[in-house]
Amino acid sequence: MTDYRDNHDGAPADDARRPQGEHGMTRRQLLRHAGWFGGAVVLTVASGEVISHIADSRAANAGAAAAGTGALRFVQVSDSHIGFQGPANTDVAGSFTEAINQVNSLGFRPDFVMHSGDLTHLSTAGQFDQVKQMMAAMKTDRVFTVPGEHDSIGDAGRAYRRTFGMGTLGEGWYSFDAHGVHFIALVNTLSLEKLGHLGNDQIDFVRKDVAGLSSDTPIVVFSHIPLFAMYPRWGWSTDDALKVIALLRRFSSVTCLNGHVHQLFTKTDGNITFHSATTTAYPLPKPGRAPAPTPQVVPARQLKDVLGIRSVGYRQGDRELAIKDQRLA
Repeated sequence: MTDYRDNHDGAPADDARRPQGEHGMTRRQLLRHAGWFGGAVVLTVASGEVISHIADSRAANAGAAAAGTGALRFVQVSDSHIGFQGPANTDVAGSFTEAINQVNSLGFRPDFVMHSGDLTHLSTAGQFDQVKQMMAAMKTDRVFTVPGEHDSIGDAGRAYRRTFGMGTLGEGWYSFDAHGVHFIALVNTLSLEKLGHLGNDQIDFVRKDVAGLSSDTPIVVFSHIPLFAMYPRWGWSTDDALKVIALLRRFSSVTCLNGHVHQLFTKTDGNITFHSATTTAYPLPKPGRAPAPTPQVVPARQLKDVLGIRSVGYRQGDRELAIKDQRLA
């Protein structure tokens, strides 16, 4: 058992129809890098600790074997908030640079990196340009993104899509395949009343996207706001997520990865596991532990203990993803 501590507390389109560009990678192109590693891993949260239980003893040597099996491994980063200014982190660009350096020092080259939203703090052209240039330093084959609510301030996400949305559908959603695993990237930050919202067009996209998939196809869903009711009082939920979840119930293995809440949290509901990621910018309070989810100031020496990245792997034949959360400290 490995213990990762956290201080705060459709049928898929044919290749020719797959979106191309910033996010659009054909099935054939992505499969060139495919292969998976890792064992079944279940994360639980108890007393502020995120604990990773290896459920398959064969996974013990999976990391060592990965290099020889052409394994696909990817990294999730989230909530860099480039442009934020405040005492909770006086140098978010610096901490995001450290996260990038950590990605580049993992001991393997990730096949892709997913940034799960709030790339910027105020969605200005300069902030988008800065974060795009910074992510170009990641040693990876591809960088994918989904927008956070901070990436659509005042313009319904148009500046975000100009920078990162080439080849995406609708308001920025898309999907792709890698070695038998189907990835879906959703946008739930553009029609906010309080909770996240997907909308009928996007739900219809998911319905058509998965219609032709076999029920034993592993599914990974990326979004910014959680697709489960983590804490609706603070907007930490998506009001129409159950319509998408219903479409995914028939699949034997579904993993939903989100950002937004700036802390590690996991929830399992039948065949679906939800994992909230930490941030590279600043911590937020635990649900209900403060009047509102505002940036929390911690002693400078402790800041890196509450920031981090996530590496994820999978090996064909296993049912679940292997997930490792790493602090910047």
